[in-house]
Formats: sequence, structure tokens, C-alpha cells
Amino acid sequence: MASYGYSLMCELHGPNELLAQAARAEEAGFDFVTISDHFHPWLRSQHHSPYAWSVLGGLAAQTGAIELVSLVTCPTIRYHPAIVAQKAATVATMSEGRFRLGVGAGENLNEHVVGRGWPPAHVRHEMLEEAIEIMRTLWTGGYHKHEASTTTCTTRGSSRSPTSRRRSTSPGAAPSRSRSQRERATE
Repeated sequence: MASYGYSLMCELHGPNELLAQAARAEEAGFDFVTISDHFHPWLRSQHHSPYAWSVLGGLAAQTGAIELVSLVTCPTIRYHPAIVAQKAATVATMSEGRFRLGVGAGENLNEHVVGRGWPPAHVRHEMLEEAIEIMRTLWTGGYHKHEASTTTCTTRGSSRSPTSRRRSTSPGAAPSRSRSQRERATE
């Protein structure tokens, strides 16, 4: 069955407008919203790109049924994978399991801002594979040390994965669904 989403564009709108758009999308019955994780807007005329992860926290608190998706976060250059693991687990907890983490190898406009240079695609793909391994390991909990060719991490992991499904408040209770999902279920 098809699901329908709405894209929140950080490079086009301020944080309060993005929250308002998500509220309207949820009211209209969309199944999910995606949010772009861009440091810079695409054009100078767009002025400012709000921090997507602050907006995701607001979305988690403000919405009740719509799924939230980062589209996409690069866990290698601008952000360390341990930081992405932590913020993804936090949003997943705040949203009661309605969050999905979208990751990618990044692009120069948004990732070069920390002054680490811009590696070729094959190196970025290797870095992404290592970052995913680190995040998955951290989500298992416990203490971990990871040393690889591109990333080092020594930390205690989180016990919450952003990909775990929402947990119901009572045994056997069905997870809440968007309006469009509820309507399709009754057809």
C-alpha cells in the first residue's frame, strides 16, 4: 500500500514555518514528513537554513502520529557518527519510535564547513560504511571502542535505536496511525 509524505525544506523556510508545515501535513493525513539536513541554503537568496535536528525535536514534541525522517544526514564529516547516533536515538525516544534516520555520503556544499576538506566519492562511501557500523554498535548499549581507517570512537552506547518501532503503552495495543492510514484501514 502506498504511503504519502511531505518534504520540509530547511533551505527554504525558517524553523517555525517548518513546524507549522508539519502540523498541516499531519492534519491533512500525510504518513510521514522528511526534513533536509543542510547547513547552507542552495541559493544566497534563501538566507538561512535552520538546524534540522532542533526542528526534529520540535516535530517530535508537536506531532502525534506522523512519521519523521531525516533526509539525509551525513554522519562522517560535519557530524561524527557517535553524535548522529545520540541525536537519532534522542529524537526516536521523543517521538515514541516515529523517527527514521536517513543517511548519505554527503555533498560538498553542506559538509565542507568544518574545514576537513572534501574527499573523493569512494573515500566518502567507505567513511559512510564505517559510520553506519559505529552507529549500529552504539545502539546496542554498553561500552565500545572502534578504530578504523577513517573514524575513531570510544564511548558508551545508547540503548535506543532510531529504527526500532514504536512501543505501545499497554501490551497488545496497536500503534497510533496517521489519518490516511486509519481511513485506508476502514475502507
